[in-house]
Amino acid sequence: MPVYSPAITLAGYSFNFWIFSLNSKYERIILHETRVHLHCVESMAFEETTEYQLIQQLLESLRAIPEVQATLDEEPSMRRVADREYDARVDVRVSGRRLTLLIEAKKSLYPRDVRQALWQIRETKRRDPEDGRHMDTVPMLIAESISPGSKELLQGERVGYFDSGGSLFLPAEGAYLLVDKPPPKVLVRAARLLFSGRRARVLHALLIRHADWTGVKALAEQTQVSPATVSQVLRELERLEWLESRGQGPVKERHLREPAALLDAWGKYLATTRPIPLRRFYVSAVRSDALVDKIAQAFGERATDYAITDEAAAQRYAPFLSTVSQVRCRVVPGRATDEALDTIGSRAVNEGANLTVIDAKSPGELLFREKVDGAWLASPVQVYLDLLQGEGRAKDMAEHLRREKIGF
Repeated sequence: MPVYSPAITLAGYSFNFWIFSLNSKYERIILHETRVHLHCVESMAFEETTEYQLIQQLLESLRAIPEVQATLDEEPSMRRVADREYDARVDVRVSGRRLTLLIEAKKSLYPRDVRQALWQIRETKRRDPEDGRHMDTVPMLIAESISPGSKELLQGERVGYFDSGGSLFLPAEGAYLLVDKPPPKVLVRAARLLFSGRRARVLHALLIRHADWTGVKALAEQTQVSPATVSQVLRELERLEWLESRGQGPVKERHLREPAALLDAWGKYLATTRPIPLRRFYVSAVRSDALVDKIAQAFGERATDYAITDEAAAQRYAPFLSTVSQVRCRVVPGRATDEALDTIGSRAVNEGANLTVIDAKSPGELLFREKVDGAWLASPVQVYLDLLQGEGRAKDMAEHLRREKIGF
């Protein structure tokens, strides 16, 4: 049964919206002033998206919005403006008002690509100032994937965009459409590759020493990762414009110019992942500080690597809570680790644990730990990321740790 929303006038134009309660594509519509924001809960998944498919997806997305009609202009001559030929021209009617979208298709868009495209758009307007005064003409970039930084640039310059996940931005006088959808699968896969496994170690090293200049060889040695993997990570960060570089060839060095942006992106990625598998134990009659000390002694006697993380580690780096009820520890699974856990009197439980254990997939996950008051703690960056996946006041503690210890 459809629910009718009465006509709303935006900047002199009347919009009637019909929202169907059984349509799962749109979670809600928020109206304020002259802007319409559609926040969506579904994403469109395509393994390989061609230019033709992108244009068809754009048309379908536009037509799905109430009071919007969209038609592809098939005449090739209509795609040329000021000696520049666009990939497509789409005629759009928004509540009776006509707009013309000049479409340029790309495989992917990063900030550097966007800046180049914006320069070309300005040059086109400069060569044809008459066309630039037409308020009903909107340049639009479409791509299989568009990075968050690229979207911010395009919104700031009031240039439209569309990606294969269904996110849409259409700025025009009297009609402002912003459709936010989850990132397309190609971007999700890229994030999964960047923020997991050996590549994550490279990111970790860059965050820990973000002010230092370093080369591929040095990073490979620090992270126990191949130079080829290090190079792949650095290239991706350069495309995101989070790195600064100097020199050329084998002596080329980089440093992390935007550590906060990288840490934010890592945190957002973790919010989309499954919880870390844990082993739960109970150690009787012991407070958290004393338990950390017992772990340090038992593992130290067996020369077995470990790293305290989460609230117990954050409390030592930057005190925040009056009490900590549970200790969380990253370990390298094996016989020596099991013996150390037996030595401290731990027993496996399903509920009421005061010790939880994360089994590392490799010793490399314990890199960059720090020794504080006789116990090895995971690095502040790792502790911050672990806290973001916690419950209760863990996220508050994460922000406190970031502010007081990490500093960006």
